[in-house]
Parts: sequence; structure tokens; C-alpha cells
Amino acid sequence: MNQQPALFQKAQEFLDNLKIDNPKLARVLCQLIPAQCPFERDITLLGRRLLHIPPLCKLNPFYEQFVGLRFRSLCYLADECGEDISQFLV
Repeated sequence: MNQQPALFQKAQEFLDNLKIDNPKLARVLCQLIPAQCPFERDITLLGRRLLHIPPLCKLNPFYEQFVGLRFRSLCYLADECGEDISQFLV
């Protein structure tokens, strides 16, 4: 059972229900929210992997909401504005 503080739940609901209807906002969100977790790393020494740091993004209580917000922003730019979103997919 997922027991999160009420403030987290309200913030998650807010992010889930945020309507993307402004191209400028959609572009900013696509630039701010990374396409993949930036924390995953391999630590190597002399060509050998010593340590693998797993992606820690899923520990963020808002991870799913941010991924959804980025996806909705990409869809808005591509479907509604007809923009090329390839620059945001890297």
C-alpha cells in the first residue's frame, strides 16, 4: 500500500492534471525534464567497470508525474503545433 503525505498526493494530482496548451511552456518543460535519468553512471578504471550507479530517478516521488508531463508536452508540440520534436528526444 502506497502511503504518501497528503501534500505529495496533492502535488502529484496537480502535475497529472496540468493542461499543456502553450507552446512556449511545452518547450520549456521538454528542455527542463530530461529524456532519461541523468544520474545513472558507470565508474571505470583502466577500461574496467568498477561500479555501476543505478538510475535514482525512480526514488523521486514525482518521477511518474514529470515523465507524464514531458510526454504530454511533446505530444502537444507534435500534434497540436506541428513542430519537429526530434531536438527534445536526445
